[in-house]
Amino acid sequence: MQLLILVLLPVAFLLPSGSQAGEIIRGWKAQPHFRPYMAYLEIQSRDKRSCCGGFLVAENFVLTATHCNGDMITVYLGAHSIKQQEQSQQKISVRRHISHRQFSRETRNNDIMLLQLEHKAELNEQVRFIRLPAAHWRVQPGTVCSVIGWGRTSAPSKGLSRTLREVDLKVLDDEACLNYPGGIYRKYKTITIMCMGDPKEHKASFKGDSGGPLVCGKTAQGIVSWGPVNGSPPRVCTRVSIFIP
Repeated sequence: MQLLILVLLPVAFLLPSGSQAGEIIRGWKAQPHFRPYMAYLEIQSRDKRSCCGGFLVAENFVLTATHCNGDMITVYLGAHSIKQQEQSQQKISVRRHISHRQFSRETRNNDIMLLQLEHKAELNEQVRFIRLPAAHWRVQPGTVCSVIGWGRTSAPSKGLSRTLREVDLKVLDDEACLNYPGGIYRKYKTITIMCMGDPKEHKASFKGDSGGPLVCGKTAQGIVSWGPVNGSPPRVCTRVSIFIP
């Protein structure tokens, strides 16, 4: 099944046809290497450098968000700290970017991208891939899932977290985003997007976490995409299961 999914994902991206990066607010420091599928992306574009999250889905493929694209991307696997070298880290260049052709910076739909690595990762206790969902599987509202990343830890903060962090977020009904004040989610597509983060709990993803996974159980059900610029929930992620077939 895992192999079938990986074969079909690029096919979906080849169909013809402005986000804020994600941060972890009110989360906690992750247990080192407890999330061995996590990838840290260094992105070099013509006019700037940036970073995103991602997650390993095969020995030579990382899944992330299309808005994390750039001229040159370097992937770090097996990392806990991004400020120091660790023996567990594997630094691998990206050979090919497979972006969804129907991604729109205006609507922010289809925010999904595969990165083919220059060579296979060496799988071990610190580096392993995560399972993908069955086609069209929908996570039920009320389910508590986890977002993991190196993003900022508060809206006023300018720097990234030195170590990997995570936070538990509740999956919400689509109406929670569709009815958000100001209409920022007015072009929200319920087929391809998931709404996450209870506003009452004030926990969220934010800048630096984009491209990372929304993990429900042991499965990557979503890809952190975007949300309000002030870091408040709810925020949205790309629904992975819709792109499997």
